[in-house]
Amino acid sequence: HFNLDESWKTEFTIPNSKMVFNDDYLGYTIYQLDKPLAIGDSVLINIKNSYVTKGFGNGRGNTSIVNNGTFLNSFGVLPGFGYNSGVELSDKFDRKKYGLKPKKRTPDLEDPCGDHCMVNYLSDGVADWVNMETVISTSSDQVAIAPGSLVKEWTEGERRYFNYKVDHPSQLFLMFMSAEYEVARDKVNDVDIEIYYDKKHDFNIDKMIDAVRRSIAYYEANFGKYYHKQARIIEFPRYATFAQAFPGTMPYSESFGFITNLEDEEGNNVIDAVIAHEMAHQWWAHQEVSADMQGGTMLTESFSEYSSLMVMKNDLNDDMRMTKFLKYDYDRYLRGRTRETQKEVPLYKVENQGYIHYGKGSIVLYTLQDYIGEDRVNQALKSFLEEYRYKEPPYPTSMDFLRHLEPLVPDSMKYLVDDLFKNITLYDYRLADAKMKEENGQYAVTFEIEAQKMYADTLGNEAPAELHEWVDVGVFADEDKEDLIDYKRIFIDNEMTEYTLLVDRKPLKAAIDPRRVVIERVIKDNVKTIKENE
Repeated sequence: HFNLDESWKTEFTIPNSKMVFNDDYLGYTIYQLDKPLAIGDSVLINIKNSYVTKGFGNGRGNTSIVNNGTFLNSFGVLPGFGYNSGVELSDKFDRKKYGLKPKKRTPDLEDPCGDHCMVNYLSDGVADWVNMETVISTSSDQVAIAPGSLVKEWTEGERRYFNYKVDHPSQLFLMFMSAEYEVARDKVNDVDIEIYYDKKHDFNIDKMIDAVRRSIAYYEANFGKYYHKQARIIEFPRYATFAQAFPGTMPYSESFGFITNLEDEEGNNVIDAVIAHEMAHQWWAHQEVSADMQGGTMLTESFSEYSSLMVMKNDLNDDMRMTKFLKYDYDRYLRGRTRETQKEVPLYKVENQGYIHYGKGSIVLYTLQDYIGEDRVNQALKSFLEEYRYKEPPYPTSMDFLRHLEPLVPDSMKYLVDDLFKNITLYDYRLADAKMKEENGQYAVTFEIEAQKMYADTLGNEAPAELHEWVDVGVFADEDKEDLIDYKRIFIDNEMTEYTLLVDRKPLKAAIDPRRVVIERVIKDNVKTIKENE
């Protein structure tokens, strides 16, 4: 079974077979072997795929193959193998029109998991861990790149050839790039760092090398070995704005990395954050990949975004600057849930919803490490990875990770596992009043706190939940809330709570959750200018 792209001309040579079905409109072709393959047998299939332009389109057209900056992935170059449920009608009204039942976004989470865990969500059952080798040619003035180590390079006539081979069996997730590149090189441990870039865009190359180096250092120290011999960042033209992780090889758009102005060294560095996220995928998605069911992307995207936040946290060593990174993920989640068209689900059942697995997932894990300790969360991640690293099916689920996490959570914090992972939990804290009294050179700040916790269902309906929460209160010395004098974690089990914090410097503002580690929709009422008692 082959899914074809109509913009490519595809020809198959399959020994001892015949075409038994072809639909040009859907781009679907079926070949049948004269004799079924026995277990362990193989067949060599030759595929000739060509993309030939004829005239000019009305729009931008295909930008995958261009004069300088070609970027193809395996899904574009090769036909799709097997039945692809992703191209089925998904809109509920379209399906109703054809008498079809509503389509599930993702298969239900199973625990314990059976046959459904034999398929992962990256390859959808087409392949598991595979060896990959590429021979790719390009024009004589360009460098062509594919995942893996460069085994050989040569020139024939006007063509330049490159032979790449992956260093470890990987998921069937490939890309092929070609451009006139400059290459910056460095090394960390036994890993070659390589940045491929347009010579006109050399502004941030040193920063990129440093970001790769720091990411590898943190991830190897906390999660284990990096299994490729190189870590490549490769520029591609700004027809698109994203970065992506293939085995050891990470394409990165010109538009938000290579030409980003980072002259403000005091500001947060978006390049650090993006590279740390894509490097994290070399562990989360390329060493372990989850079963194709609810919760699957938590084990890849949430883990990668959390890992990125931890690299930033350890580099900055500044809680208030970290709030800017955290705000991005908070806003991504809170904004995204307002646009949900089907249903919001708890994190451990995420259905490939970006606002949940990126935004909420990273914040949940960041919150957890703040409450129970970075070492404990990373220990759970590492032990989970050690169980499933490059393991043949069955693939893991979110419940497998929680099995590693729960024994490491102290009894007083057990409620966090349910509230953060298994429920849709929203907090509403309000600082009703903040008063200060000077006593013997110290300042006693009294907080009057209003608190609520809600559980939301998948349709957004909310119900009050019992309070048994640990939350921070703190004071700032400045109007901009950058100079955090001190904070304390207090226990709240009533809707109204009063607490007094004693500090050595005169504060200006008081705040609930001053470092913003709790998911709360409205935070403006968390902060008040402190009144001085007469």
